[in-house]
Amino acid sequence: MADQHPVVIQGGMGVNVSTWPLARAVAQRGQLGVVSGTALDAVLSRGLQDGDPGRHLRRALAAFPDPEMASRAVSRYFIPAGRTPETPYRPNPTLTVTPTRAALELAVLGNFVHVWLAKEGHDGPVGINFLEKIQMATPSAALGAMLAGVDYVLMGAGIPREIPQLLTDLAAGRPGRLTVEVHDATRTHTTTIEPAALLGAHLPALNRPRFLAIVSLHSLAGYLARDEAIRPDGFVVEGPIAGGHSAPPRGPLTLDEAGQPVYSARDDANLGAIAKLGLPFWLAGGYGTPERLTDALAAGAAGVQCGTLFALCRESGLTPQLRRQVLTELAAGTLVVRNDPRASPTAFPFKVAALPGTLSDEKTYAARPRLCDLSYLREPFERADGSVGYRCAAEPVDAYVRKGGTATATEGRKCLCNALTANVGLGQHRREGYDEVAAVTIGQDLDGARHLLESHPHGWTATEALDWLLTPVP
Repeated sequence: MADQHPVVIQGGMGVNVSTWPLARAVAQRGQLGVVSGTALDAVLSRGLQDGDPGRHLRRALAAFPDPEMASRAVSRYFIPAGRTPETPYRPNPTLTVTPTRAALELAVLGNFVHVWLAKEGHDGPVGINFLEKIQMATPSAALGAMLAGVDYVLMGAGIPREIPQLLTDLAAGRPGRLTVEVHDATRTHTTTIEPAALLGAHLPALNRPRFLAIVSLHSLAGYLARDEAIRPDGFVVEGPIAGGHSAPPRGPLTLDEAGQPVYSARDDANLGAIAKLGLPFWLAGGYGTPERLTDALAAGAAGVQCGTLFALCRESGLTPQLRRQVLTELAAGTLVVRNDPRASPTAFPFKVAALPGTLSDEKTYAARPRLCDLSYLREPFERADGSVGYRCAAEPVDAYVRKGGTATATEGRKCLCNALTANVGLGQHRREGYDEVAAVTIGQDLDGARHLLESHPHGWTATEALDWLLTPVP
């Protein structure tokens, strides 16, 4: 693997849309299978509460270096017969700037389990995808993935300048530190994980994974590449039509008739400038066809990253009902994916598929009580006394305003944390009788998915998507 690069990177999408079976299927073909590293602590705890069908989670936990830590998670969350649909999931501890040991353990275990399962039984490359915006979760997530032998770490939605050093320190067994962006801060805030303190004598030797920074502009790539301390091992250059979060346009925000951000030539990356940096790069956002893969290789890229083709395949974590709904709309030519500038509690636009019964529907969105309890996208802020508080633009408006936010910032914000867990069948049931509903995110380039649907009208597998994508173009 040292001198070879995958041609295809399967995108690390949503919360458990990029499941371990999907990443494993792609990696077994020699391409880079990627596990989504968002909220894997909740995915693990809720999977155990649902009875761990197939015993996969417990099989992976049995391989964890610290048996006592794994046993604590099983004892706390595992329900042998699975919870009933009317039973709410037991909450898991939220991560903070100074997380509790229970929160660290669950985060480390969740990331270990899903990478371990993706790597089981083959030697293909497996990566994990993190969001730079979720800074408080990154050190523990990275350690868990590295304990499972992850080969690549990918990160977007921000400027990941501290990740190379974090991975280097963790691989050496040293404490891993990350600066946390705290609003109104009068001092620097950092979050730390100490591998030796957490695992003691159970800490094994760790290998440092390669790090790929997901960027949208050559200027950011150039900034990261110029200094060895922050230099990644390569780049994924993502265009604005890629699914999930995307960088906002440069300059003042302008919206089109559909209320979407307007991008211009200023937002196009200079691929020639990126190629001159001398690091491998992959192109993403509108590169999900054999012809576009050929174009990427001709531009000097090592390959492409694709999300939508794999988000809609059978191994993805989307519930069968949602997948059928998307494919039905796609076949009918009625599927619309909107780049919503306000959906995410972060400052990044977010792609949302317009599907009845999901949060893309205004009546469904309005009927949902505002709350924030998973809290992955909340922002820390410094109080007057110097302590750190937490707020989310999707929480109740009065609570957000009490914490120093503005009512305007809450308008149209969707609780993506709860919605994305609902996408994969792990949505919370509220004691009041309310079930969290989905918000499906895919890319806006649907050409590849349409082509696959023509030849596979009942859906396709990851292998079938790869076979088509890698078809030689005359």
